[in-house]
Amino acid sequence: MSKGLHMREVTMYYAEGNNQITALDHVSISVEPGEFVAVVGPSGSGKSTFLSIAGAMLKASEGDIQLNGNHISKLTEKELSNIRLHEVGFIMQSSNLVPYLNVLDQLLVVKRMAGTIKKEDKVFAIKLLEELGLGLKLKSFPEELSGGEKQRTAIARSLMNNPNIILADEPTASLDTKRAHEVVSLIAQEVKSRQKAAIMVTHDERMLEYCDRVYRMYDGGLSLAES
Repeated sequence: MSKGLHMREVTMYYAEGNNQITALDHVSISVEPGEFVAVVGPSGSGKSTFLSIAGAMLKASEGDIQLNGNHISKLTEKELSNIRLHEVGFIMQSSNLVPYLNVLDQLLVVKRMAGTIKKEDKVFAIKLLEELGLGLKLKSFPEELSGGEKQRTAIARSLMNNPNIILADEPTASLDTKRAHEVVSLIAQEVKSRQKAAIMVTHDERMLEYCDRVYRMYDGGLSLAES
């Protein structure tokens, strides 16, 4: 079984009136466990569509997507929902934390969505948060956290179900330079130590030093950037 994320000749069309818009144009990429790659490109180049397809939120018009050995283009909606819950960890532009949950419960709610919360889940959540420097913030609510702390909570939450794929969508958009470096270096560190396949979509060229490879996206096409 092929681990990681493998997309081959993936194309996405949208109908707009009588026209057919190509959002993704024969995109191919492979990301193995322990690899952290970046995708950069201007607004409207197809990055959001690419990430939605990679994360099993959107079905491609053509092509093959393997996510940790699952050919996701052949799965039902229920199976895709299961894949999103157990195989993919998402880190969004803004941390997307639930306002009325404290830091520890932000992680435990992921387990509740997947079933029940066991004692070992709580132990794992606390260990994750301590690793990411949030050990003293377990009972804090989002409004009491700095921007960097919110994003670190979001990183911990993305790892809570021990997924095989991490997808980060502009994770530094709301952070200053120092916090941005902290957050992306933390993502890179977790990807390496936990052997996750990870893709970060970003406009922030300063963050590319943490990535193993950089791809550029233009008009729905994806190509490896020259180093």
